[in-house]
Order: sequence, then C-alpha cells, then structure tokens
Amino acid sequence: MNDLTQSTLAQPQVVGQRTPRIDGEFKLTGRAGYTGELSVEGMLYGYPVGASIAHGTLARLELDEALAMPGVVDIFHHANFPRLHRSPNSMGHGDQVSEVRLPFEDERIYYHGQYVALVVAESFAQARAAAQRVVARYRQETGAISSLLDGAHDSHTEGELLEDSGTTRGDPEAAFAGAEVQIDAVYHIAAESHLQMEMHATLAEWRDGGSRLVVHESSQGVFYQRNAMARIFDLAQENIEVISHYIGSGFGNKLFMWPHAVAAAGAARELGRPLKLVLPRAQDMTGGGNRPASRQRLRLGADRDGRLSAVIHDSTTETSLVDRYVDACGSATPSFYACDNLAVSQRILALNHGTPCPMRAPGEVSGIFALETAMDELAVALEMDPVELRLRNYAHEDPESGLPWSSKQLDKCLHSAAERFGWAQRDPGIGAMRDGDEIIGYGMAACTWFAGRQPCQARVELRADGTLFAACGTQDIGTGTYTIVAQTVAELTGVAVADIEVKLGETSLPTGPLSGGSMATATTLPAVAVAVRDALSALKEVATGHGGVFAGVDADSLTVAEGALSDGERSHSFAEVLEGMRLSSVNGQGSSAPGEEKKQYSFRSFGAHFVEVRVDPGISRVRVARVVSSMDIGRAINPPTARNQVEGGIVMGIGMGLFEKLDYDPRDARLINANVADYIVPVHADIPEIDVELLDYPDFKFNEFGARGVGEIGLTGIAPAISNALYHATGKRYRDLPVTIEALLADHASG
Repeated sequence: MNDLTQSTLAQPQVVGQRTPRIDGEFKLTGRAGYTGELSVEGMLYGYPVGASIAHGTLARLELDEALAMPGVVDIFHHANFPRLHRSPNSMGHGDQVSEVRLPFEDERIYYHGQYVALVVAESFAQARAAAQRVVARYRQETGAISSLLDGAHDSHTEGELLEDSGTTRGDPEAAFAGAEVQIDAVYHIAAESHLQMEMHATLAEWRDGGSRLVVHESSQGVFYQRNAMARIFDLAQENIEVISHYIGSGFGNKLFMWPHAVAAAGAARELGRPLKLVLPRAQDMTGGGNRPASRQRLRLGADRDGRLSAVIHDSTTETSLVDRYVDACGSATPSFYACDNLAVSQRILALNHGTPCPMRAPGEVSGIFALETAMDELAVALEMDPVELRLRNYAHEDPESGLPWSSKQLDKCLHSAAERFGWAQRDPGIGAMRDGDEIIGYGMAACTWFAGRQPCQARVELRADGTLFAACGTQDIGTGTYTIVAQTVAELTGVAVADIEVKLGETSLPTGPLSGGSMATATTLPAVAVAVRDALSALKEVATGHGGVFAGVDADSLTVAEGALSDGERSHSFAEVLEGMRLSSVNGQGSSAPGEEKKQYSFRSFGAHFVEVRVDPGISRVRVARVVSSMDIGRAINPPTARNQVEGGIVMGIGMGLFEKLDYDPRDARLINANVADYIVPVHADIPEIDVELLDYPDFKFNEFGARGVGEIGLTGIAPAISNALYHATGKRYRDLPVTIEALLADHASG
C-alpha cells in the first residue's frame, strides 16, 4: 500500500487530473457571495463623485440640492473627511497600495475621475441620484499631459530614468554598430483597461465601539490591504480583518488597495454604520488602474547566420502625477535569447491620468510585443524562417544570471506547435496565401513568464466525521485555487475531493500570498502539503498512543491511503482513529518559502503561439482565424482550469492586438471612452478556434508538485504573433497597438 505521506508526487492520482471546480455549484446557483452583493444590518451606500477635469483645482462644491434629496445621510469631501495617515507603501513590509494619495486630501485635481466627493445614502439608488446633483466648480489649468507622444515631450530624453530597472552586459552599442544586419524600430502600445466583470467594491464595518474594522473587499491581496489599513487608520493589524471569498476577476488591479476603500472605511467610521461602495464602471476605469501606455525602441544586431550580437531595449511607460508605477517592459528581454551584448533601460513619464497598476503579465507582455516583432523583422531581413531564427538564438542557460534553467522546453513548444499548426505549409511570400477574397497570414511568437514563489502558511484539520478542512489566507481570483487546494489534500490523504472543505481569502487565516504574478499555485500548495503531513503525523501519534487503535505500533510505520491508516494488517479510517479517542479533530500547520534553489537555478515558463489571420482588403477587415499554442508550465495541477487560463490570456491578447485602447482627449487629458460601449473588447464572434497544448514536464526543482504558474503566460506573445501574421498577409509592418480598422484603411488608401 502506497504511503501517501511520503509521496514525491511523481505519479499522482488526483493532482494533475481533470477535477470539477468545487466552487462551481456556488457560483452557478448564486450562492457565492461577491462583495458587491453582500449586505449587513444598517448598511449605508456610498457613491463617488469624480472630477470632470484632469488638471487644476476644486474651487467649490455646491451640495445643498444633493443633501436635501431623500435618503441622503452625508456628503464627504476635502473639507470634512477625516485626516488620515498615508501608507508607507512598501512591498517589503506588506503595506503597498495602488495609489498612495488618500481620498480628499486637498483641492488639487491630478486626473479625470479623481474623487472630489462621496455621497452616502440609505440606498444605492438614492446615493446615485444625489451624486448626480452635486455641482463641482473648478479652476482648470492648461498644460495637461495627455500622452507619451505629446509634442512637448520626447519620452526618451525626458521622463525619469530608472537606474535600478536597467541592465547591461558586454558592449551592446559597439556590437550593434558593427552588426551585419540591424533592426532599429519603435513600438507603441496604447493604455488598456482591466475591464474585469466585477468592479472594485468595499463593504466596511466598524465593530466593538469603533476599535475593530472588518472589510469585505474584492481583493487579490487581503493581507496587503489589512496592513495598509492599519497604517492609514492607526490600528493594530489584529484589529482589522479583510475578507475576500469570491472575486469577479481583477487581472492585477485588485492586488493592492485603492483610495475608494479608504473612503468607504473612513465614512463608515464617521457615521457609525456599515457602508458599501461599489465603483461605477466609469470611475473603475478612470481611478481603478490600467495597463500604462508604452513607447519602446528595440535594436537588434545579428550576423548573416541570424545569431544575435546585440540587443538594446529602451522603454518609456506612463505613470501618474500622484504615484510612481513602473511597468518594466524589458524585464524578460535579458533572459529570452542568447546574446553577449545587451542593454535594457526603463523610463517613466508622469501624465494627468489615473495611476496605472499591474495588468495581467505586467511589463513583460508589452516588452515581448516589441522583442518578438523585432525578431520577426530580423527574420524577414535575413530571409529566414522565424522559428529557425529563434532556435538559433536558443538560451540553454539564463543569459542574465548564468544559472541553468530548472526546466526549459521552449524548443519542444516551438516544434510541437508548428507541426500542429501546419507551419510547414506556409508560403513565405507576402500575400501569397489566399482563400477567395481573403488574404491569409501566418505569424508566430515565442513567449515567457517568470516563475516565482512567496512565503505561505496553511492549516489542515482532519475531522471525526471523515471530512477534512484546509485553510489559507490567499484568494481565489477565479482561477480555481479552491479546487487545487482540495486536490492537494486529496492526493496526500486519499480522501475524496468532495469530502474536503477549503476556506480562503481571510486575514484571520494563515498568511497566504497575493493572487497575482502566476505565483499563487506554486506558493500555496507546498504549504498545504506540509500542513497535511503535520496533521497526519498528529493523527498517527493519536492512533499509536495509549488507548489508540494502533497502540504500541511505531507511528512511522503506519501508511496512509484512502482516508485511512494501516499497519499492513489492519486498516482504520481517520474517523475511526479519532472516534476511538473521543476527539473531534486533529490539526496540522504548514509553511513554505523559497529556499536555496533560487541561487542554483533560474525559473521561467515558456511557450509558443502560432496564429492565422485573414484580411479582407476590400473593407480592411481583419479576423484571427486560428490560434495554436504550446505551453511549458511544468505540471498542470488541474489541466482544464490551466488550459482555461491560457485560453483567457489568448483572448486578452487578441484584444490587445486588435481592439483595446483607452482614448484620452489630447486637449485636456480626459478619458473619453470610460464605458463598455466605447472601450472595445473582443466578443465571442471575434474569438477563433483555439488549440492549447500543455506540455507535461514537471519542474520538481521549483516545488514538489512540479507546477509553475499559468495565469500570465498565455497573454504574452499573442499580440506580436498577430502583428507578424498581418505583415505576412499585407506586407505592412504594424508597430502600434492596437491595429485598428482605421490604421488598416489608411494603409489601404495609401497603397
């Protein structure tokens, strides 16, 4: 009988197998309590009023009409909102926030949509109606900075150069100057909105006479929010509880707290009643984060055989005037391809926009667009197959650190996806492949995302009724964390997934990681495994102790299978062991953290995307007709949910490539498409056949499960694969995203 407690998980029975989501029933039946749907006794509703200008000061607020409306309790603004303390905003100390400026600090307006007032009423409808009657008068100033491309700003000579975000090896400038083949191009990507289904939401309730704060938040990082709230409201961390059981997605804009949560908690304390605030979609888009616009210059030097001699990647991304967010576009570049001479630099330029924040695959997705488009341009210049070019520059070890990869199968991804796609049938001639009136283009790109882990703790309880309970404070953003935790417990105990209860998303639980960066799975499961083994050890001690069902037997000799302990001759279920000692349960604690492996190996996931586009030149219509992707992510704990993550990333990549763009008025920096009608995203009709292959090469150097993250990598590489396919179809090189129908029409008109 296999002892599951000693399993190396090399041949798992539950982990790595298709498992239905254990939270699916709750979501399907509406029993999953999302923050915006919660209510408590005596709850008030808040509705924010956003600035209608992007640059200036608030002259006055006219509130009499709004205050007189039915149900209105109060209206908060800079003159009456409590004075609070800014969070130190430290990632290392766990109190990072998305925007360090507190709500209603002063009259200064830095961006369109910035909160100037918060209306509080007895109902949502009353709060919204009154907010529409608030009149704000401004002293608008000229000179709002609306774009990285504003004429007054050369984003590569102005803006703040971030010395700690760059890297150099060799002599890249000299190598580029002496290269036989050179590519020197500039790439622009528009700002994007997360446009997650569930908007930012907070329910704040002060208890115990105002000494204790309980916050329900749609959050990807409950511990960071608790720690920041403690600093802002001058409370001990143990007097704050943040809860986030279900999240309607976030894609990164819910990693760290935003000012709306402070506004809700501050107003609730002032009024002595619970308060719920759900951001309207427009303000979710103006003040709830976005992927910043970027301008990148990419220079590649190579010999005639296609081997890179120089890579120079200079990036400028936008930030806001109230905070500093860095979208590190060049973060993947140093490790992607073998090249002895490389330089990466990063600048930021402050604009009159809301503060940007991480958005799925932050930095790397933008940088990979530039790098992989430039690689395609190099392949064209060399008259070389783009797949072959990438294989010739394959990095067998990490060029940046010099460390060996823990596991890398990018070559297998390239070969497998190319074969399944039918790349060998590609005619390299521009516009040579046609189907009726449509021109067919084939494009490809490689992709990558770093593999990281954080410290984590977990608790597991074996119960006398035969069920198990597992708890960790990390969140399930919708990726299936509840299910994979249950799978882990089932794997190590032999208990059915259906008999395992999982609790996540509370700061009262053992400390868990952020749900971001594709780190939650690789971070959480090792801690859960330690907790399971600790609980089983406690159970064995009970079973072999005085009066136990295995009294006198060496505890280490007992094996575990199918929810039972066995000495080889007898078998007793966990429930029988506990009932025999009249115990209701035994508990196990577990923790894990990155170790010495960080100094021994480099950890990344890799993949390849192959895309077919079809262009109707008569009407300049482009559609993505087919996507084939192969991913090297280690072991997929639950293959269907892992595949869903890659598919979702591909859909977002199609949006990035062809549709999504935040439009700011160049005259005054106001966001003019802060709604789901004018901010265009792909719909079902835009999504083609998607074929995702997950290679099965467990990375046991990373963790005992062999699992790396999967949330981000599907998005990286899709946009350049699309633009490269468009070049193959049209002969036009599109270096600005999104590639809109207007751009296609303009090119068609110019011939």
